[in-house]
Amino acid sequence: MTSGIFTDAITLEKADPEHFDLAFTAVTQPCPWPKAYGGDLVAAAAAAAMRSVTDGKTLHSMHSYFLRPADIGAAVRYEVELLRDGRGYSTRQVRGYQNGKPLYVCLANFAAGEPGGSFQAEFVDGLPDPEALPSSAEYLAERSGGTMTEESKAYWSGGRSFDMRHVPGPVYLDVEGDRVPHQAVWLKPFDPLRPVEGLTDAQRDLAALAYMCDYTILEPILRVLDLPWARPGLVTASLDHSMWFHRAAPVDDWLLYVQEAVAADSGRGLGSGRFFTRGHQHLATVAQEGMIRAA
Repeated sequence: MTSGIFTDAITLEKADPEHFDLAFTAVTQPCPWPKAYGGDLVAAAAAAAMRSVTDGKTLHSMHSYFLRPADIGAAVRYEVELLRDGRGYSTRQVRGYQNGKPLYVCLANFAAGEPGGSFQAEFVDGLPDPEALPSSAEYLAERSGGTMTEESKAYWSGGRSFDMRHVPGPVYLDVEGDRVPHQAVWLKPFDPLRPVEGLTDAQRDLAALAYMCDYTILEPILRVLDLPWARPGLVTASLDHSMWFHRAAPVDDWLLYVQEAVAADSGRGLGSGRFFTRGHQHLATVAQEGMIRAA
């Protein structure tokens, strides 16, 4: 179990642009599904956008669409359009291309920052500490069923760079706990995140939030609909995604990702989430819609 999967996903190589101003390539990481993990695309696009802003502004929002599935273990070319550079804010468009077709697009905005008032959402008190909860590997050690294979079991257990601990229990094989439209997930890298060329540690940590957010954001919808991941016939896919970065903090300790189902109908579900440090700082907010198709 290593955090290298994540840092490999956001390690970019410079390339010749074909459509816009700058271009980079990144390779999607292994996973046991027919398509690459959506967080690979979001995090790599965030890294590409951040590498194009050189005046100290900080990424504060991203708005993305997933257009086509990405091949696993293959390069995606991220082309960056420099839409605007102002004194206070800068804007970038990033498009990901693979096999000659666009498969991902986002707008990313950057802010210089200025003095102002401060407010943050309240931390959710009363949850179990992460040390008191089973890791995914511990939970799955003696369990099997549904569409789970040994490959997917290994991926859920340790193939995602981050230790994930659910409150209430996970939705891998069955929906553990009540069928409620909310959950919380504690997350922490399995080992310290290594430096990434072209990014500061603070930028790498922002990309880590973007990378982590897609793993579990649809789970409150699955939970309330009683659809565990291993349910035969279940197919999910990310459709669109928005993320706002409020504050920066290292991601080397436990983070709490508080999530809720907002709506589900017509084969789609919308989830929202908030990232907090263990010290109760509200770091980021996420909204994501996904396709949820149950046989």
